Amino acid sequence: MIVKPRIRGFVCITSHPTGCEANVREQAAYAKEHAIEGGPKKVLVVGSSTGYGLSSRITAAFGCGADTLGVYFERPGADGRTGTAGWYNSKAFGKVAQESGVKAIDLNGDAFSNEIKAEAIRLLKEEIGPVDLFIYSLASPRRTDPTDGETYKACLKPIGGVYVNKNLNTDKAAVEEVTINPATDEDILHTQKVMGGEDWTLWTDALLDAGLLAEGAKTVAYSYVGPQVTQPIYRNGTIGEAKKHLEQTSSDLSAKLADACGGSAYVAVNKAVVTQASSAIPVVPLYVSILFKLMKEAGSHEGCIEQIVRLFRDRLYVDGEIPVDEEGRLRVDDWEMEPAIQEKIKNVWPQVTTENLYDLTDFAGYQAEFLKLFGFGLDSIDYEAEVDA
Repeated sequence: MIVKPRIRGFVCITSHPTGCEANVREQAAYAKEHAIEGGPKKVLVVGSSTGYGLSSRITAAFGCGADTLGVYFERPGADGRTGTAGWYNSKAFGKVAQESGVKAIDLNGDAFSNEIKAEAIRLLKEEIGPVDLFIYSLASPRRTDPTDGETYKACLKPIGGVYVNKNLNTDKAAVEEVTINPATDEDILHTQKVMGGEDWTLWTDALLDAGLLAEGAKTVAYSYVGPQVTQPIYRNGTIGEAKKHLEQTSSDLSAKLADACGGSAYVAVNKAVVTQASSAIPVVPLYVSILFKLMKEAGSHEGCIEQIVRLFRDRLYVDGEIPVDEEGRLRVDDWEMEPAIQEKIKNVWPQVTTENLYDLTDFAGYQAEFLKLFGFGLDSIDYEAEVDA
């Protein structure tokens, strides 16, 4: 079949298998070029098929030579429709790993479930052994709690009042106003249950109980802080409450791991990038479009793979003490949060309209990165050619 992008809202409902493979190969080449000394050798990545999770697995495998187990929840192609981008990414990763001589084990299923945790434990015992790095990078809108069977749904809402701000309608390339009503207590609880640290703890406990965390093992979960302009909908909203829970979990897990195996737990605060998850958050696409323009002009722009390579090289695997902020977090959003960059964003924000969108922002770059998530827009791919989806 010939596969073209079909976009509905903030999701592309088709994916290009050859394009996804090209994207993975591009990231793998970058990781190999920026090899990391003293990096991990046995790695578990939960949420490994897209975004920062995929780049983490790629960095571990091709920048450090690590054997990896990747856990994800994706759908293969069937009945004339394409599979998800994450499915094609994961299959491409396995192909490149085999070519490079590193072990890659995949596990497709609901990572929140007890069954998938048990299967991951079995695979690690039989195929890889105790891990020295465990990356937790799940991005899901819902979670069924395995203890009580209740399904919780995350939401993107402010807390304490109605939120009104500019928003970018990416379908129409139009700058509009968005109004979001405040969260209820139930909304906050549900979002924390999905996006907080509870499942990270369950995974870590399962690994500890099975003796599958090596001496000195590290575990890292990903977070975001962001600028003032997104604070009401992000850091001070329902997601922010979940992220605060994640950060408290990091502190609790660090104490537990220190006693159990001399290990440590961290939250890494990453830069704003275009991912399937971030594209769904109101206000963020407009902010990211402005940010891209300014960081490209400053020569400091990074995508997922550049961020994760820098996280490994300059934060996690350094000689001496690991550099953290006053709250114990690994900060690789430092270039984004440079005062000069943020001051320019404050100046540009009120000026942006539908008419000057492409002049004052890098929305074209945003659109290109969005399509690339699904394997489209790569110069090396013939999109008129038939592919096996």
